[in-house]
Amino acid sequence: MIERKFVAEKLKELRVKQFIVQTIGHGKYSYLDIKKTPLGEKILIHTARPGLVVGKKGENIKMLTEVMKKKFKMENPQVEVAEISNPDLDAQTVADQIVNVLERFGPKRFKSVGYKTLQKIIDAGALGAEILISGRGLPGSRAKSWRFYDGYMKKSGDVAVSQVKKAKTVANLNSGTIGIKVSIMLAETQLPDKIVIHEVPKKQEAAEVKKEEPKTEEKPAEEAKQEEKKDETAGNQ
Repeated sequence: MIERKFVAEKLKELRVKQFIVQTIGHGKYSYLDIKKTPLGEKILIHTARPGLVVGKKGENIKMLTEVMKKKFKMENPQVEVAEISNPDLDAQTVADQIVNVLERFGPKRFKSVGYKTLQKIIDAGALGAEILISGRGLPGSRAKSWRFYDGYMKKSGDVAVSQVKKAKTVANLNSGTIGIKVSIMLAETQLPDKIVIHEVPKKQEAAEVKKEEPKTEEKPAEEAKQEEKKDETAGNQ
């Protein structure tokens, strides 16, 4: 069955991603792409810190390549690393940065962390952003949920599903567990309700006005004199 073949391939991709995440560690990568090429299977790891993923003299890349061959039975796997150009616009990278700060300095200053991170996202050129920090690990007797947001953010529809970058992660602290959700809508997001009005250049407007003006035919001077004489004779009669 074709359906079973597709399901088996997706399960294999999921196991590969889980293994790579466990090997590399949280906070060192953003997302993975697994593509099939004529030469073999290509695994592209997108990260903001490529040096940590590659390892000393490419040790991590060599180890991952060998495991892909033996454990997952991939033919000629090619593991590559791509650097993220703007980490402040990547949801997973931003969420991992918040986790690192909370785990290092504790949850007491989580509000300043949320507002500073939100401002960095907006300054990087995002159309809108939202950060949700919640859990028993936050200061207080009960579990709380704090929402930091700015700009324009779609909550429903196809734009919210396909064009908004989202990430979830967890910070394990002594006081408890804290969950972090990050949503970023980029400036180049195509919104269905966005209307752009283009201004017409002045030269083009002047040319269009000239075309619309009716053309008046000028009569020769001799014909005009003859018509005047006819009018005079008709008046004398």
